[in-house]
Amino acid sequence: MAAAGYKSSAGILLWRRREAGLEAGLEAGLEVYIAHMGGPFWARKDAAAWSIPKGEYLPDEDPLLAAKREFAEEIGTPAPDLDYVKLGEFRQASGKVVTAFAAESDFEVDEVHSNTFPVEWPPKSGTIREFPEIDRAEWMTVADARWRLVNGQVPLLDALTTLV
Repeated sequence: MAAAGYKSSAGILLWRRREAGLEAGLEAGLEVYIAHMGGPFWARKDAAAWSIPKGEYLPDEDPLLAAKREFAEEIGTPAPDLDYVKLGEFRQASGKVVTAFAAESDFEVDEVHSNTFPVEWPPKSGTIREFPEIDRAEWMTVADARWRLVNGQVPLLDALTTLV
């Protein structure tokens, strides 16, 4: 659990196996479903600009239920009804702790419909605009996810490859 003063987040890492790539090793045959962070700061970034669908939860909340709620808020559709396995707790550079759950799935959605957040944009303009928390999400190989995920979430991939 997060230390006093730090917030906790919970999220879901969906994964699937792809026959193409399995001959190159386990990791090459795995794909994960991750999301690109929305808003003007992340708009033109790809490296270290992706995350698992996740969000904050209160100390008295069940982390898995919070992870499912946050998935629905960020992707725009309920998390698949699966048997989730806790991957662990991962401390981020900010001090926040992300509790991650994983499940195998062939989840597909036509379009992401994320909740939004307000930000002054352009900076110092006095204009408040709404931006989606997540602007897109997609399946990608673990190798691609390694350089796209924010640094604090890369260890989730190691935990996943150990699990499967």
